[in-house]
Amino acid sequence: MSYKDKIITFFKSNTFRSFFMFMLFTGVMTIIISSQNFFFQQIIENGVSKQDIVAQKNITVVDTIRTEQHKKEVARKVEPILTQANDDFIKVNLTTLRNTILKIRESQVSEDKKFNEISVLFDSPRSSQKTALVDFLLHSDSESFNKLFNRAQNTLDTVLNIGITAEDFEKDKITSIIEKGMYQSIPRGQSRMITAILNQVIVPNLIVDEFATEIARRNAQNSVKPYEVTFKQGDTIVFAGEQITKVKSDALREAGYNVLEINYVGIAGIFFLTALSTSMFLLYLKGFEKSFIESNYLSLFAFLAIFISLFPVVLPTGFSPYVIPFPAFMIIMSIFANPRVALLAANLILVNIAICMHYGVEMIVSFLLLNTFAMITVYNHKFTRRNDMIIIGFKIAAAGGVILACVYLLERFLMNIDNALILTDISYIMLNSFVIGGLLTLGFLPVLEKLFQMISPYGLVELADQNQQLLKDLQLKAPGTYNHSMMVAYLCEAAAEAIGANPLLAKVGAIYHDVGKLKRPMFFVENQSSYGIENPHNNCSPKFSKMLITAHPKDGVELAKDNGLPAIINNFILQHHGTGLVSYFYKQAVAQEGAENVPEEQFRYPGPKPNSKETAILMIADAVESTVRANKASSAEEIDAVIDRIIKERLNDGQLSDAPITLKDLSTIASVMSRILRGIHHERIKYQQDLVNELDRNKAAVQTIDKDLEAKIQELESKRDEH
Repeated sequence: MSYKDKIITFFKSNTFRSFFMFMLFTGVMTIIISSQNFFFQQIIENGVSKQDIVAQKNITVVDTIRTEQHKKEVARKVEPILTQANDDFIKVNLTTLRNTILKIRESQVSEDKKFNEISVLFDSPRSSQKTALVDFLLHSDSESFNKLFNRAQNTLDTVLNIGITAEDFEKDKITSIIEKGMYQSIPRGQSRMITAILNQVIVPNLIVDEFATEIARRNAQNSVKPYEVTFKQGDTIVFAGEQITKVKSDALREAGYNVLEINYVGIAGIFFLTALSTSMFLLYLKGFEKSFIESNYLSLFAFLAIFISLFPVVLPTGFSPYVIPFPAFMIIMSIFANPRVALLAANLILVNIAICMHYGVEMIVSFLLLNTFAMITVYNHKFTRRNDMIIIGFKIAAAGGVILACVYLLERFLMNIDNALILTDISYIMLNSFVIGGLLTLGFLPVLEKLFQMISPYGLVELADQNQQLLKDLQLKAPGTYNHSMMVAYLCEAAAEAIGANPLLAKVGAIYHDVGKLKRPMFFVENQSSYGIENPHNNCSPKFSKMLITAHPKDGVELAKDNGLPAIINNFILQHHGTGLVSYFYKQAVAQEGAENVPEEQFRYPGPKPNSKETAILMIADAVESTVRANKASSAEEIDAVIDRIIKERLNDGQLSDAPITLKDLSTIASVMSRILRGIHHERIKYQQDLVNELDRNKAAVQTIDKDLEAKIQELESKRDEH
């Protein structure tokens, strides 16, 4: 393959198509979000106001620069918090000095050498005071020596209790601290010697507690009240040509103006943020919700994301952001996908919009909580009745009002908020949830179903209606198949409910799974009695009969498309036999031609195998119902044996290998189907002829009694008339 052919092949590949759609969606979202800054509300150019802006309401903003400066000044004034370190080693130093001097005194050397050795122990320069101290330490008697050091020890204890810092050393305060710690009764000369000794051993025993000091500084900063600037209604916030400061920018934003100046760097930031959010969403689907990585689902997700992103762009200046229809987005996504996917998508879009539109934290928190509540509420509804949407809309509206009221209640502790603004926003979020999320969404669902070829629970309920033309045709032209399908639908619904699958989808898929038999109904045994004909397969070769039988899934898909059935129903039509073997005609062919001349693959359905719980249930229910009916099984043991055999055959043949179904699910399915079939195919009482004769005799006796009773009544009435 040439280089040119490789390039052409790449551009035609699914990989390039997926990448192109990803980039297209990201680009469209970037254009929508950034368009507000180019086409709407742009009032700033190069940091200068383009027009006079007058406050339409009272606006209070915090001057963050002045507030931060004040906080820094307060923090600088906080004194460091000191903590006492372990000072035992200081006392040990004093004891060591004493013992060293004693050893020198007792050594057998000259007096001059002893004098010099003691002098070396003290760092102070040679002076008369140092000479006097060394002379005393060398020549004093033991009692005076010990008395001096004992007093030094007591003074040291007092000084350490007071505490010494590094700053005391830097400012030469040690001597004065030692003198304050001495007893006043100590002679002046002796106090000088104690001071000299302690100066030699004392080091700082108070150190700065950095953690406690930092906490104290933060507490001091937090105690600083924000410096607020108020613009009353009618005041000019900024004049044309005026440089926009931080305070003015915050005031304009509070007034509802977009003060962002988006340049190419800003647009790139929006693009990469959108790309990151989209990638996270797709990775989540790939890892946890693979069934939604389909073109119709992804197209729906993209459409809803673009639709909801348009709202904040077109809202008038200063209008409440609580009309953005996140509740409707949550409900629609939950109906077509599931609540978990809906919550992730809604929150990612919320973060993108809030950051790029510079919405406040109260809006983000309110919608995050409301989206979570909506997920929990929607999760418990099956959406099979129209009033479900109204009930859900009402619940979400009530929750939205409570959430926003709580958020504003907390904010009122920090700043003054107009009560009218609070009531307006609460009203908007409740109307948004109930009217848009509940009522309008109900009418919007059929449009989305048609547009993206998807089906909602309401659409499934409509498909289950027996007045559907395709079902009428099935009932008229293939009554055996129709009755079989209804019975299978009953089994599938109950089994799906038991294992946590979608019971409504399983039921509707089962109703339509055999519609392909409408093209040649007389070739299927369940319809032959209604036509009153001999089995036409008796005159066909096994291979030809196999072709007729295995064609009904393909025929069913064609009929489904002609009648506008959603694509998901095709899965049930195509997968209910999987790649199973048409064993009856395969055995006929083997008997006629020999096993070595009949490849088993030629007598299998084209597939594919079931790839969902619902289609796997249908495969089992389809085989179980037809086999139990054909074998006329009525006892519980016979029915259980049929179900177990069919499930084992499908497992051994690998027909359930692609379905996310467990052995526990299969056990539950078998139990449910057994219970239902036992109730349908139970043994019935056989009435004998002698019982009929006995009833006839009893009837004759009753008639005789009735005649005697009537005669007696007439006799009594005649006697009454005579009297």
